[in-house]
Amino acid sequence: MIIGGGLSGLAAAIRFARFGQKVLILEKHSKIGGLNSYYYRKGKLFETGLHAVSNFAPPEDKHAPLNRLLRQLKIPRRNFVLHEQYSSEILFPDRASLCFSNDFTLLQEQLATRFPDSAKPFAEMVSKLDQYDPFIPRPKISARQFVSSFLQDKLLVEMLFCPLMFYGASQEDDMDLSQFVILFRAIFQEGFFRPEGTIKDLLDLLLDHYRSFGGEIELTAGVTEILTENSKVSGVRTASGEVILCESLISTAGVPETKKLFPSPDTAATFSQSDVNQISGRLSFIESIYLLDKSACGNLPKDRTIIFFNLSEKFSYHRPAEAVDLGSGVICFPGNFQGNKEDDTIQLRVTHLANYDKWRHAFNDDDKTLYPAMKTHWVEKSKKVIGKIVGNYSENIVYEDSFTPVTVERYTSRTQGAVYGSPEKIKDGKTNFENLYIAGTDQGYLGIVGSMLSGVTMVNQHILNKI
Repeated sequence: MIIGGGLSGLAAAIRFARFGQKVLILEKHSKIGGLNSYYYRKGKLFETGLHAVSNFAPPEDKHAPLNRLLRQLKIPRRNFVLHEQYSSEILFPDRASLCFSNDFTLLQEQLATRFPDSAKPFAEMVSKLDQYDPFIPRPKISARQFVSSFLQDKLLVEMLFCPLMFYGASQEDDMDLSQFVILFRAIFQEGFFRPEGTIKDLLDLLLDHYRSFGGEIELTAGVTEILTENSKVSGVRTASGEVILCESLISTAGVPETKKLFPSPDTAATFSQSDVNQISGRLSFIESIYLLDKSACGNLPKDRTIIFFNLSEKFSYHRPAEAVDLGSGVICFPGNFQGNKEDDTIQLRVTHLANYDKWRHAFNDDDKTLYPAMKTHWVEKSKKVIGKIVGNYSENIVYEDSFTPVTVERYTSRTQGAVYGSPEKIKDGKTNFENLYIAGTDQGYLGIVGSMLSGVTMVNQHILNKI
C-alpha cells in the first residue's frame, strides 16, 4: 500500500505492480499529482509545481537517471517527446550573469570568461563531485564549506548556490553535500527539459500504465491513522473510517506528516526519535502565474527558459522576516523550450521565498479581507521587481493567479507549505517499523526524476526482495 498519489507514489506503485503484486494507492485529494498537479481557469490548464524537469539525458545514455527510471517502469523512451531548454541564467547585481544549458561546457566557458581565476579550481571541484556518491548514508557535510574550499570568489559561490537551492534545498542557507551533488548534476551537468504536453498528460500516462498492471487507486481517501502491531504496520484507517490491511506500507507524505498519523505519542516516538517541529521544513514560496498577450509582449526574453535572480551580492535562502522576500526569485517561461508548440499567449511564472507564519496569520484572521489584500499587495510589488529584469509585462496580463504557503499546505498537506520537505532526509527510506518506508522528497532524491526514482528504489531495496 502507498500513501500519496504524487509522482514518487505512482512510480513506486508501477514498479511493484509490474511483478503481479496487488498494490493500492490512497490519495487524499480528488486528483493525482501531489506537488505536481493542475487546475483549470478560463478554459486553460494551469500547472502547479512543474516549471521544468531536471536530469535531461539523450536516449543513448543508458546509465542516466532519466533512462534508468523509464526502464524500471517499463515505459519506452520513444513514448516521450522531450523539449530541451534554450538556456537559463543566474543574474546578480551589476548584470553579473552566468548562463547554462543542457551542454555543461556553456557554464564552463561562461565561468572561464567572467571568473577566470576560478576556472581551474572549479574544474578540480567538479572532478571531486563526479567521484562522490550522494546516496550513501553518512554524516552531514556543509556544501558551502566544501565549495568554498575550492572557490575563493564569494560572488561565484553565491551564484552557483542560487539555482540549486531554489530548485530543491530544504535547509536554510546551506545544504548537505549529498544534496548539493544531486542538484549540481541534475541542473548544471544534465539540465532542464519538459515532456510534450502538460503535467496532466504525464500523470494520465503514468496512471494508465499503473492500471494496466492491475494497480488500484482510491481518490479522496486520506489516511488519518497508521495502525501498528508490535514492530510492524498492520494497515491504515482512512477519513471515512475504513480500515485497510497491508503487508508493507510506503509513505510519500513526508516524514513530519507521516509521524502525525500515529495517534499515540509512544508509537510516534517509535517511528522516529526526532521531534516533528525539528524535522519540519521552514521553506515555502509564493508563486504567481501570468498569461500575457503575446502580440504585445515582444520585449520579453525568448531565449531564456528560467532566470534565477538575486538583487544583492549575498544570496539569502531562509524564511524571510516579511511575508515575501522580493530580493531574489525564479522567473520561468514555460513556453521557452525547444520545439514547443506556438500559442497566442505567453505564460510567465514568478516565485519568491515567503513566510508561512505571516500568511497563516492573515488567512486565520477574523477580517477575511486581510489575506486577499495582502496577496494583492505583494503580487503588485513583485510585478515591479520582475518588470525591471525582463521588461514591462503587467499591462499585458490577460489572466493571473497566485498561491501562497497556505495554499501549498492546503492542497498538498505539506506542513507549513514546505514543498521540499524536511531538512532531515532518510536516505535508506527505513523507519523503526520493519515494513514502513519513506519515499519521495524526504527520502532524499530531488526533482521530478529523482522523486520518481526514490519510489522505485524503495520498492527495489525493501519490498521486491521479500516476494
